[in-house]
Amino acid sequence: MEKLYYQDMFLNMVEPLKPHYSKDCAHLKLGAAAAGYGSQIAGMEGFSRVLWGLASYWAGGGTDESLLPVYRKGLSAGTDPESEAYWGDLHDKDQRMVEMAAISYGILMVPEKLWDPLEEKEKNRLADWLYQINRYSQADNNWQYFKVITNLALRSVGRKWNEEQVKDAMDRYESFYIGNGWYSDGKRPQKDYYTSFGIHFYCLLYAAFMGQDDPETAERFKCRAAKFAETFLYWFDDEGKALPFGRSLTYRFAQAAFFSACALAGVECISWGVMKGILERHMEYWMAQPIFDNGGVLTIGYTYPNLLMSESYNAPGSPYWSFKTFVCLALPDSHPFWTAESQPLPKLSEVLAVKECDMVLCHRKHEVVALTAGQYPVMEHPFAAEKYAKFAYSSVFGFCVSRSFHQLEQAGTDSMLAFYAHGMYYVRRACLEHRVSENGVYSRWSPVEGIEVETWLLPVKGGHKRRHKITSTISCVAYDCGFSYPNCMEETKKTEARGAAEVSDDHGKSRIEAEHGDGDGIVITALPNMNLIFPNVCIPAVRFAVPAGKMEIGTLVETEFTDQKIVIGGGNCYALGD
Repeated sequence: MEKLYYQDMFLNMVEPLKPHYSKDCAHLKLGAAAAGYGSQIAGMEGFSRVLWGLASYWAGGGTDESLLPVYRKGLSAGTDPESEAYWGDLHDKDQRMVEMAAISYGILMVPEKLWDPLEEKEKNRLADWLYQINRYSQADNNWQYFKVITNLALRSVGRKWNEEQVKDAMDRYESFYIGNGWYSDGKRPQKDYYTSFGIHFYCLLYAAFMGQDDPETAERFKCRAAKFAETFLYWFDDEGKALPFGRSLTYRFAQAAFFSACALAGVECISWGVMKGILERHMEYWMAQPIFDNGGVLTIGYTYPNLLMSESYNAPGSPYWSFKTFVCLALPDSHPFWTAESQPLPKLSEVLAVKECDMVLCHRKHEVVALTAGQYPVMEHPFAAEKYAKFAYSSVFGFCVSRSFHQLEQAGTDSMLAFYAHGMYYVRRACLEHRVSENGVYSRWSPVEGIEVETWLLPVKGGHKRRHKITSTISCVAYDCGFSYPNCMEETKKTEARGAAEVSDDHGKSRIEAEHGDGDGIVITALPNMNLIFPNVCIPAVRFAVPAGKMEIGTLVETEFTDQKIVIGGGNCYALGD
């Protein structure tokens, strides 16, 4: 697929937004749902995030300038303290700092469109408003770069900027580096998509904009990106589906933004054809999902609209962070990223341990599975346990979030060992100890006071084995749960037997079997909209009685699915593509 295809894809996503800009053009209001920073900032966020795509489209020769007057007017009104549209003065850790990055990117990429045509007083107000970021603190994670790109933009147009603040932010970024191309998202254990569409993405922008002025740093960032790609590649399966893991999954196809940023910075981290193939398959996958509402606006959710899985910082315009993937549109038509033929993934190891992200990654046809331990956020965003602490994550079967821990069908216990005690279901959260090796994953954890568990996860053909050593001061019940499987109602077979349970249909199955310890197989019918990929799912599980004292249990978790391309999300079930 050529550049024109992606330009048209982008414009088709932008067109439905046009009626939703405010009269003063400084806000893009896409819905009534709220984020923690209020509706005014949410409207500014929507306005700003579209610029990740628009600035790239214009920089790459895109000729549709129908929104250009909107953005010039919005930049003027939003930064005018005398206007009702004024975006406001900043404070510490302000969401508006995040959105300054896209505005600054626009100034850097297409100053002739977004800066030069402004009147002098408008330029002064915009520069003054952006400079505020130097007076307030940012979160000590990927946010540090917002200060860098904002100052680079001010510097590029000859305005006051703060070199000391840039150096401080760059030093913070350096402290996040953990080796093998990987960064953590600040001084915290999270290694999720913020490593790729956050830290690496911004470092690659720095390399693109500062390659001549700071070649040493630019080269270091490029080399790290190339190294990171060697293992991040494993987060994608051969159909373009990416691993659903961690927070901010509503940004969807931003999962591939790293590869677009590599192209923009001139980093052939893998061959241009392989990079182009990843992006092509990834975008094809996402465009096949019902991720837009009936007006064509991106929704909050994953493969379908789903507020349940969202974070407190997800406003109606937040999903347009995904437009970061369109930075490749800034590349000229003659760039090898566009002229190369799309290629499949290279031959990958069936099992690869990546200690930097605390995962053993298992690749097979049409699926990647991550066996995990050790990641848990310092700042507990919604569903932290579900997004970071399950035993396994699959690009095919996704995962569930909880609706309540009082009832099993609401607890979202897929790929978890859940203990029922004191009228509640308890699962793994933070680990007391963990290790990752080529042979598997070990963790020691405590779901609730009085219970401690040691868990070993071992990859095997078609699935993985689990071994749990449980030490408990109370009698309770434990449920070892397999992967969610789409519940197609009358088409779905649910099998419960002594020591085993299975959910299946004509396209595949999800199964769990006790290999050590006595248990009863059960199938949990989860409430609707808990799984990120399938709106209705069932979860096979084995239920064990846990006495006070010590016991050991072991299970085999297996899945199968059709060899045909799976198009998932929407409706009760999945459809099959060509």
